[in-house]
Amino acid sequence: MSQASVIGIIGGQGWMGRSLGLALLEQDIVPARQLVISSRTGSGDPYRDWPEVRCVQDNRELVELADVIVLSVRPQEFDGVDIDAGDKLVISLLAMASCQEVARRVASRRVVRAMPNAAAEIRRAYFPWFATPPVTDAERRLVQALLASCGTARELPDERDLDFLTALSGAGPAYPALLAQSMLGHARQRGIADDIALEAVMQTLVGGSLLLEKLDADPGDMVQRLIAYEGTTAAGLRAMLDGGFDEVVHHGLDAAHRAATSSR
Repeated sequence: MSQASVIGIIGGQGWMGRSLGLALLEQDIVPARQLVISSRTGSGDPYRDWPEVRCVQDNRELVELADVIVLSVRPQEFDGVDIDAGDKLVISLLAMASCQEVARRVASRRVVRAMPNAAAEIRRAYFPWFATPPVTDAERRLVQALLASCGTARELPDERDLDFLTALSGAGPAYPALLAQSMLGHARQRGIADDIALEAVMQTLVGGSLLLEKLDADPGDMVQRLIAYEGTTAAGLRAMLDGGFDEVVHHGLDAAHRAATSSR
């Protein structure tokens, strides 16, 4: 697949389509003249700084213009997708739609299924993806470059792995937000002022996450080190673990995983 390929994003003004399109332009991965987006909704024009980007309303017109088609619509809109990709490379960003379902819907055997998360907007997404066998090595390299524009992209050996990662990394800020909500509620119960409580919770979660990333070590090692200190944090960690923290998290991920595969 040539680097001169025209990339078409169906849903290019939606949250994920817009994030991907702007990342490709801002990083000069795709020249503006080689990007086509289609959208029937959306406010404003996020591509106004790149007048050479072609914007269309008809998905079939986009398919005619593009060499690579990115399908970035909501799962509930999938049944309304009516295109014939003519065996062009199709990159699906839909949850709960298997490669087989996408291939049947868009008339292409060359399908990549990828799972973004909301951090794509700040170029910090984790972007696992799986390709069907007809996708060539050159196309896989192109897919990796396109998706990595929004963060970290990783090709997976098995589509079943993507089903699980839809539940795990596809949740984006949801699980950190849930933990933050619980910590914030507890701080408020203890009489901490809202602004201080929010500042403390966010700095703890964000700073701690950045430190874990920098250390590049097993998070379990950090937990055990902190427990070994026998301090206040150790007391908190032990109480959470003894209270079934792991079981609750696993139960939630199992539920999300079941939802990710419920349509099949």
